[in-house]
Amino acid sequence: MGGPALVLVAHGTRSPRGVDMVAALADAVADEVGTTRVAFVDVLGPSPSEVLRDLGGPAVVVPAFLASGYHVHTDVPREVVDSGHPDVTVTRALGPDPVLATVLFERLREAGWRLGDAVVLAAAGSSDPRALADVRRGAMMLAELVRSTVHIGYVATAEPRVPEVVEGLRSAGHRRVFIASYLLAHGLFHRRLVDAGSDGVAEPLGVHPALVRLLADRYRAGCADIASVNEATAAVPRSHRQALPVR
Repeated sequence: MGGPALVLVAHGTRSPRGVDMVAALADAVADEVGTTRVAFVDVLGPSPSEVLRDLGGPAVVVPAFLASGYHVHTDVPREVVDSGHPDVTVTRALGPDPVLATVLFERLREAGWRLGDAVVLAAAGSSDPRALADVRRGAMMLAELVRSTVHIGYVATAEPRVPEVVEGLRSAGHRRVFIASYLLAHGLFHRRLVDAGSDGVAEPLGVHPALVRLLADRYRAGCADIASVNEATAAVPRSHRQALPVR
């Protein structure tokens, strides 16, 4: 597989289990598309700019975020510019996407959820309204599968917090409440959900074949962008070419 390298950009975690899960996800994606490197925007390295500096050819950066907030709109583009890499395409983030809702639904059923049980979508949280809007869209996608309202709770930054939402559903008469973990991998945020008072906590999205395919699809879309730009550049006489901005 000789196409552009895929740079999978995740948030970062101090949890060895979470780091291993991201690495396993990258390995599974590499089996589909070829060279795949992992970078983190917070907590640990390597950073996206460090990974990009090590690459000799074109690269497709896939932000492995479930909502597009500060990290997607600010951190990732800044890292690309800081790298000085001349041929990088950044795809849209992983979420929201119906594929993620399907995986969340499967994780819920694995945790013991049954039709009629209340569902709380537990997201990391953000101060960026765009990210919160993405979480709401993700909740609506999951609601179509569980056939009831999906309530949103946040682990940090935004309100309401997950335990508050769970308690509210108990007070409203719901006998069983389950938490859908809208997180990519294990870490501090997922551990907090265990103590939120629910009847069950679904596993994070993790290494799932559908998630691997979604990452591969994002990568292939980025490769198509690179090819179209290269074709357009080749069609312009050399004397008329100008430096192209980072895509």
